[in-house]
Amino acid sequence: MFMRLMKLWVPVLFLLPVFSLPAQAQKIPEVIKTSFTREALSQYVYTPKGDSLTMAKVLDKYKKKIVVLDLWAGWCKDCIAVMEDNKALQAKYPKVTFVYLSLDRSDTAWHKAMEKHGLTKAPNYWFKAGWKNKFTNYIDLNWIPRYMVLDKKSAIKGYYLVHPKDPEFTALLDRLTKK
Repeated sequence: MFMRLMKLWVPVLFLLPVFSLPAQAQKIPEVIKTSFTREALSQYVYTPKGDSLTMAKVLDKYKKKIVVLDLWAGWCKDCIAVMEDNKALQAKYPKVTFVYLSLDRSDTAWHKAMEKHGLTKAPNYWFKAGWKNKFTNYIDLNWIPRYMVLDKKSAIKGYYLVHPKDPEFTALLDRLTKK
């Protein structure tokens, strides 16, 4: 009997660390930042047409607007799983501008993901430099999806948001849109 139980439980015990990896990888940053550094904003991103611009120029385009930065990738199962929730959030807050920042591994993969998930009409930018760059390092990016909320002065009001249904996320958007 003991040997029979061991045959059942030993494989389960070896799988436990595998299933606990996501919880360990997603660590809330120790410092919640309220603004960007010049270095972070000097990071280049690319438009769907292939033009490059800095994150400073990207944020300048949306000054005087409430902005949600959505860091995502087409290969990210967690990002894809919340895509419909993102669309519902956008529908609930039509005055908020959602800006998509892709961490896809190639521009081809990024374009395919935008098309597949109906994001071609939304503001989209791609970090050609990859996951580790001046902007993502500054914001302590360690998991996607990741959302940030900026007020009309481009100050960071929501630094570490990970799900569009998070009550803290919607409460923040409620407060900012009622001003």
